[in-house]
Amino acid sequence: MDLQEIKDTLHAMYGGENRQITDGNYDRSLAVKCVNGTFVGRKQEDVTVFRGIPYVGQQPVGELRWKAPVNVTPGDGVYEAYYNARSAFGNASFEVGSMYYLDEDCLYLNVFKSDLTADKKPVMVWIHGGAFEAGGTVDPMFDCVNFIKEHPDVIVVTIAYRLGVMGFLHLSHLPDGKDYPDAQNLGLLDQLQALKWVHENIAAFGGDPANVTIFGESAGAASCTLQPLVPGSHQYFRRLIAESGSVNLTRTPEEAIACTDKLMKALDCTTVSDLLKLSGEELLEASAVNFVHQFPERDGRILPADTFEAYAGGAAKDLEILVGCNKDEMNFFVSSFGKEGWDTWIAARKQEKFDRLPAADKALAESFMKDVQGDYFQPDSSLFSQIWFNAAIIKLCECQTKAGGKAFAYYFTPESPDPVMKCGHAIELSVVFNHPEMTADTGRAFDETFSKTVRKMWVQFAKTGNPSLTAEQSPDSKAKSWPLYNLEDKRVMVLDEYDIHPARESEVKIVDWERTYPLTKYYTF
Repeated sequence: MDLQEIKDTLHAMYGGENRQITDGNYDRSLAVKCVNGTFVGRKQEDVTVFRGIPYVGQQPVGELRWKAPVNVTPGDGVYEAYYNARSAFGNASFEVGSMYYLDEDCLYLNVFKSDLTADKKPVMVWIHGGAFEAGGTVDPMFDCVNFIKEHPDVIVVTIAYRLGVMGFLHLSHLPDGKDYPDAQNLGLLDQLQALKWVHENIAAFGGDPANVTIFGESAGAASCTLQPLVPGSHQYFRRLIAESGSVNLTRTPEEAIACTDKLMKALDCTTVSDLLKLSGEELLEASAVNFVHQFPERDGRILPADTFEAYAGGAAKDLEILVGCNKDEMNFFVSSFGKEGWDTWIAARKQEKFDRLPAADKALAESFMKDVQGDYFQPDSSLFSQIWFNAAIIKLCECQTKAGGKAFAYYFTPESPDPVMKCGHAIELSVVFNHPEMTADTGRAFDETFSKTVRKMWVQFAKTGNPSLTAEQSPDSKAKSWPLYNLEDKRVMVLDEYDIHPARESEVKIVDWERTYPLTKYYTF
């Protein structure tokens, strides 16, 4: 399908425009009163879904572009919550959520709950990925009806946030930039505002505001690990699940400024006022054409200058964390980009950062790559898997554990039949969200019992802070004891399709301690 066909398909599935209900004609059994109004959902089998609920008082449009999210104002209106909101401006080349209609009016969330009557259900809040510049809650993968049907005793919320140049553009160094002190990390502040809305309103849906778990993948996983470092965040959640992403997916102020300056030059702009005159489409196109990529910024205010050190210092020791990675992370990008696209991408990354490494560190990386077996692309893919994902995630566990906090680690290993993809980035999503029919990345449905077990572990962690399962809880009737990560034998849970089991990290070799772990000081290449 072409882009328009994808948009039309998504619109048919989830689209429309939520309107205020003024005639009193609505189903009270599907209505929930929140601080900013009453929202009326729709039934899908035994699940009630509320789509497109605003979690801000004013959307970030016009003069509010690049401003911090505005808190909701109390209201008594009644509104439809039938349709997904438009996606945040993002690159439509690699994420389904950004193939939908885009708008700056984008700060909305969706709530999925079962008809099971119970108070204080655990709440799981999903933060989508997409390299901080793409994606959205409209992605059918993140439709949680199947998930809730299987686990009716939890509530799932999926949230949108500003992306790319709208969500992570450093502006304070420009002549009129002092009025935009938060622009470099707005996406994270949007997420925090959504969590605040959940904290204040989820009890009305039957959820427990004191038992919230945030979970995400890729940039969403990075967001989950970064949120504990954002001032004031801990009151809104108590644990996190990070799938293939960590606090390394960030940049320095100097890197952010260079990125902004590159965009300004391409647009022939000198001030924020100049940028405000441009449409979202113009900004998005310029950033894509000129390869202007945005990451959260370690600005020393919203995020600390050293995120790993913050964890080691105890910034998240009161939270339980579950983090992990896939066996062949970067192979996803080889498969998605195509070999020609991969070659272009890897050449640019090497020229920008890798080739500028000090000789000793470059020698470590080259030594590691020399020992990698496989196709011509595999040495580069394996190195970048280490730096972007595997080593960084293990380092996060080390830091959390050193501080006295609790960390559970996993290693996901099932493979696609695609010999390039193997066990690539994001391949676990169809398992987590109970969409075995979505095989674009997996190439096949994974074993049903294995998939149910992974979901059960995620839910068990959200409920209790420990993903272990008793024999009675486990779908295969076999107990699954998931050990805490520790600094001695560094135990992880291997999520093997036919043998879920704990192992020492040294047995599965997630990270090369001598040659790639030291390179995590560069955050990303």
